[in-house]
Amino acid sequence: MSGNKNITEVMQKIGKAAKDAAQALVNAPTEAKNRVLTEAAMSLRDNSEAIIQANYKDMAAGEQKGLTSAMLDRLELNEDRISGMAAGLEAIAELNDPVGSVMENWDRPNGLSISRVRVPLGVIGVIYESRPNVTADAGSLCLKSGNASILRGGSESFHSSSTILDSLKAGLRAANLPEAAIQMVPTTDRAAVGEMLIMTDTIDVIVPRGGRSLVERVQTEAKVPVFAHLEGICHTYVNADSSPEMAKKIVVNAKMRRTGICGATETLLIDRDAVATHLPPILDALNAAGCEIRGDDETRELDVRVIAASEEDWDTEYLDSIISVRQVDGVEEAVNHVNRHGTEHTDAIVTYDAATAEIFLNGINSAIAVHNASTQFADGGEFGMGAEIGISTGKMHARGPVGVEQLTTFKYVVRGDGHVRP
Repeated sequence: MSGNKNITEVMQKIGKAAKDAAQALVNAPTEAKNRVLTEAAMSLRDNSEAIIQANYKDMAAGEQKGLTSAMLDRLELNEDRISGMAAGLEAIAELNDPVGSVMENWDRPNGLSISRVRVPLGVIGVIYESRPNVTADAGSLCLKSGNASILRGGSESFHSSSTILDSLKAGLRAANLPEAAIQMVPTTDRAAVGEMLIMTDTIDVIVPRGGRSLVERVQTEAKVPVFAHLEGICHTYVNADSSPEMAKKIVVNAKMRRTGICGATETLLIDRDAVATHLPPILDALNAAGCEIRGDDETRELDVRVIAASEEDWDTEYLDSIISVRQVDGVEEAVNHVNRHGTEHTDAIVTYDAATAEIFLNGINSAIAVHNASTQFADGGEFGMGAEIGISTGKMHARGPVGVEQLTTFKYVVRGDGHVRP
């Protein structure tokens, strides 16, 4: 496919088909949506060899392009990962269907009955990078919540994602739902992304999943509403009234369990009153785990292994085995640091003091506020949502992990009996 005119025509055709499919999904019974997911899961398992063969093409092209080992690991599919995708579809099928659920209802003195009811958003555009499993996750979450989806995966995973889509379409056919309910952009041309961002007549919301450059582009160019987070500069604050052992365990997990995810802690804040008892074992454990530590002057005086932190460090999402450390005078200073340098993603406090915890949890502007647990729990699956399409740090509509419920909006249903307004 070449030429912007051709891409525009193709995207308009995809958009119209998605809008028609979304209308058909509005009244689709839960059983039909669940059948799509279980049949698609079966198809993924049955066609795992074809998916792996398609993935070989993507892996070979990725190696030729010089993708990093981390990127290649995200791209690679094997039997276990395909089985995990299939299990994910089955888990989403087990979730409660949010569509049609009554959020609240009340009766007026004049006899009118008013309900607030969950309804699908309509058509969701998902733009993502190298992970081909997002094709299954995003398509299935959108479908379960009654939405049609237009998926634009990274060029690196084009063959893998296309073969995964075949299984999703097999599920749609088995359940007699329109195949256009889950579509994939059929080109790797970046112009297609630009088209998606301005398709206000057919796309109701865009969800970008990827690195800073992708999300920045989407947020800058989109005329369609966006669910997104730009970065995950997450903090763990260790209060003086806490267990040194618990603090060490939480900080090491929050930083080192998986350093490349958006919920990884990037900055450790610690009370000066806790430094003598808490900080040395934390630094020892981080160092033993292979983490580079960048600290303020006070922390460097405590441990010669600590590298000097620059002002830039407090505003950096490392996505690597690096952490910055700053000492603070109490919870108010910790809250001020988080709100100044954080990205309103996920931030945690470690303390036994309930009043201090409330000051922190209420004071930070984050989408996810954590008490005595690792920031790495910032995940829809861990929240019991089955899966997530992403994490939103915006303050309108969906916030935090975006699961099936967050992919709905609501309408008011008013029932009367011949009522007229005087």
